[in-house]
Amino acid sequence: MLSVRRLAAALFATLAIAPAAQAWGPLGHSVVAELAQRHLSPAAKAEVEHLLALDHTTSLADIASWPDEIRNDPKQQDLWKQTRELHYIDFNGSDCIYTPPRDCKDGQCVVEAIPHYIAILGDRSQPDAARLQALKFVVHFIGDIHQPLHANYQQDAGANKYQVQFQGQGTNLHRVWDSGLLSTRNLDWKAYANMLDAEGEVALPPSIAPYDNAAAQWAEESCQITRSIYPAGHKIDQAYINAELPVADTRLREAGRRLAEVLNLTLQNG
Repeated sequence: MLSVRRLAAALFATLAIAPAAQAWGPLGHSVVAELAQRHLSPAAKAEVEHLLALDHTTSLADIASWPDEIRNDPKQQDLWKQTRELHYIDFNGSDCIYTPPRDCKDGQCVVEAIPHYIAILGDRSQPDAARLQALKFVVHFIGDIHQPLHANYQQDAGANKYQVQFQGQGTNLHRVWDSGLLSTRNLDWKAYANMLDAEGEVALPPSIAPYDNAAAQWAEESCQITRSIYPAGHKIDQAYINAELPVADTRLREAGRRLAEVLNLTLQNG
């Protein structure tokens, strides 16, 4: 039987070479989860529903924001402290090339968190409660890593320190990308997912490095996007929205497709 670490490595090696066949707020995370759930294999769908039944739901969208929500749950403060650094990666070089000792000390970043929780999810010897918790983190962190500012190199706390004007109010660029851009469509998560799903299967970017950890590529993609999303004059105007909202939509679609692939691979065997 594969060890937890070897299982994760095997799964991510497969994803890395597969053909083109807080991050987002609740809206974005629900959209990613819904897109993925619509494209699960029968085996993965059955196992996801088995685990979700522990939380009395059948929808991945219902649990997609849980890793953020525990921040405000007094009973989950230890878990929040253990996992709060796993939602993002701060690249320590403008090259946007993932270097683990430099960019993810002691494995405390989203790039390493994803395969860690995938391995727990895929380990049928683990209690269902542990696997459900792992499912929640996998769904959430794959969403997180596709939000460009969760993989930034500017050393400004993922643009939380970069102030902008948006819709007549002061905010920060991170918050705009978490939820502000998406909210301009005035759609709820199911309608948003319907709109994106109607566009068909998104073509995934080509491999940019020979990684056996696909999350490293996903983080590098996000990091590269951040090079062009800081607005001139610190103002988010309609021209900015017109240019960047399609980028955000594409990242949601890519996250949804990749999440479905991860779950299909991880949960393919009963």
